[in-house]
Amino acid sequence: MNDTENGEVILVLNAGSSSIKFALFDATCSPLARTPLWRGKVDGITGPNSVVSENGGDDQPLTLDESHPYHDALGYIRERLRTQLVGRSIRAIAHRVVHGGIKYSKPVLIDTQVLADLKSYIPLAPLHQPFALESIEILLQTRPDLPQVVCFDTAFHQTLPDVEKILPLPWSAWENGLRRYGFHGLSYCYQSIALAERYGDQARGRTLVAHLGSGASLCGMQDLKSVATTMGFSALDGLMMGSRCGAMDPGAVIFLMEIWKLSLERVSHILYHESGLLGISGISSDPRELLKVETTEPRAAMALALYLRRFIHEAGALVAALGGLDMLVFTAGIGEHNAAIRSRMCAGLQYLGVELNETANQANASVISTPASRVKVVVEPTNEEWVTALDALRLTEPANLQQ
Repeated sequence: MNDTENGEVILVLNAGSSSIKFALFDATCSPLARTPLWRGKVDGITGPNSVVSENGGDDQPLTLDESHPYHDALGYIRERLRTQLVGRSIRAIAHRVVHGGIKYSKPVLIDTQVLADLKSYIPLAPLHQPFALESIEILLQTRPDLPQVVCFDTAFHQTLPDVEKILPLPWSAWENGLRRYGFHGLSYCYQSIALAERYGDQARGRTLVAHLGSGASLCGMQDLKSVATTMGFSALDGLMMGSRCGAMDPGAVIFLMEIWKLSLERVSHILYHESGLLGISGISSDPRELLKVETTEPRAAMALALYLRRFIHEAGALVAALGGLDMLVFTAGIGEHNAAIRSRMCAGLQYLGVELNETANQANASVISTPASRVKVVVEPTNEEWVTALDALRLTEPANLQQ
């Protein structure tokens, strides 16, 4: 990462359990351009078939050191980054970190104390937190001169009222930080900006945003602030997802451990990786694949039926908390691109006055409801990387760095 003095860029890293997404933004643009100069993803980091893609291109095989795969993946990104800098310098590296705990409700510059705090939150997000922190720690060792900024998926939900955060457990649980935090906050933060720009006051009423990807959640907003959400203490709560269970009776978990004698580790793996669409269908965690075979595979049909039923249940709960619904927003991979799923979800919300324009829906148009619909239904692409870069840009202003 050799730096020069001919302009600055911000590198965004989003490290997951088996992947690192990366994006490079031009920090000299004002306002910050929403399309990155360069973006990509290293996937399958912990498996035998690692791949990399850049700027929407096809996956290419990538060989990583099995003993230090994350270190090796970051090294690859560093080498590719050198070819992208073309005379620019790196202003900051920005990271998406899932959990900020009770202490961190805003983006923050990394130092040894912040890193130690974030490591203490690993039990709150064991499948996501460690990998982001590993990337941060590697960069602290190899490039201590570069400012690193962390942005939290939990931060947007700080506006939740306490009655939405508290769990019906002994009071000591609340005092010790066991509460509903909410996730996908960077996506919802972007929606709060984009919806205001596109729809103005229309978006400031009772708005329900559906972030539907392999992980999925809903966020109820009023005045574009989070007031209710489906994910809670963990990323397992709420909607049924690709391979995650979503909300379920905790007694079932006790049964798995007490009667079936499954270990904590085994139960955790089942809930995160073997449940949801994949668990019910036995075929795929991707609704696109299940839609292809639902007429011939009863379990695929059942998986989709439950996926849609859980959406209707959870959406109804959030609409009740909002006191009604003015706007429904679909975002993320499934929300933005799967017209069939959107159509079925909207059919389940007709009692609210949702009327879908199927032609617009099939075209993935921005507005997919009819003019007569009491609820405006829209499709709004998310941009978590841009939100992360924007926060890093603000936090590394000279005045902020001197504080």
